[in-house]
Amino acid sequence: MPTRQDPRRAASGFTLVELLVALFIMAVLAGLAWRGVDGMLRTREATQQAIERTMRLNTVLTQWEQDLAALHATTTVPPLQFDGRSLRLTRAAEGGVQVVAWSVHDGAWWRWVGEATTQAGELQQSWLLSQQLRGDEAGQLRVLEGAETWQLYFYRGNGWSNAQSSGDVVSRSSGGASGVPAELAEALPSGVRIVLTLPAGKLTRDLLVPAQPE
Repeated sequence: MPTRQDPRRAASGFTLVELLVALFIMAVLAGLAWRGVDGMLRTREATQQAIERTMRLNTVLTQWEQDLAALHATTTVPPLQFDGRSLRLTRAAEGGVQVVAWSVHDGAWWRWVGEATTQAGELQQSWLLSQQLRGDEAGQLRVLEGAETWQLYFYRGNGWSNAQSSGDVVSRSSGGASGVPAELAEALPSGVRIVLTLPAGKLTRDLLVPAQPE
C-alpha cells in the first residue's frame, strides 16, 4: 500500500540547501554567460582596431605612391635622395614645386611637406629645412604609428641596390643660354622599393619612378 506524503512537507517548498544549490548554479551560468559576452566584445574591439590600422596603412601608402608619382626634377636640388633616415624628393604641386621628406623614427612613420614655390632660392631653403627637422615643424605629421625601421632600395640598371649607394652620373640641361655646359647629376632610378618593419611583420612595396623630361 503506497505511503501517503505528509501534506505539511509537500507545502513547505524548497529547502535551504536546494535554494543554495540553485543559486550556485545560476551564478555559474551567469559567470559563463558574462565571460562569453566579454570575449565577444574583446574580439569585436580587436577586429575593429585591426581594420582601422589596415585602413590607416593603406591611406599612408597611397600618399607615398602619390608623392613618388608626382616626382618633378629640377636643377636646383636633388629630385630624390635617401640618407639612411629620410627620403627627400621634389614633387609637382599646385603653385610650383615642393619638397617632401619621409622618415622613420621614434616608433612612427613621418611625412613633412614644404611650401610650393617657383623660386629656386625658396626651393633650396625648403630642401635645407628638410634636413634639420626635429618633429614639431609646421607641415610635419606623424602619419603611421608602430613603424620600427625601414630600408629603401633603388632599381638601377638590371637590379635593386641600396638607395644610399651611388648611381650613374648623367648630364642634364642647366637651363641656361647656349654655350653653357650641362650640369652633371645622378641619374634617377627607375624604381623605388620600401621595406617597412611593422609590429605585424615586414611590408614591401615596389613603385615605378616616372620618367623625367630631358
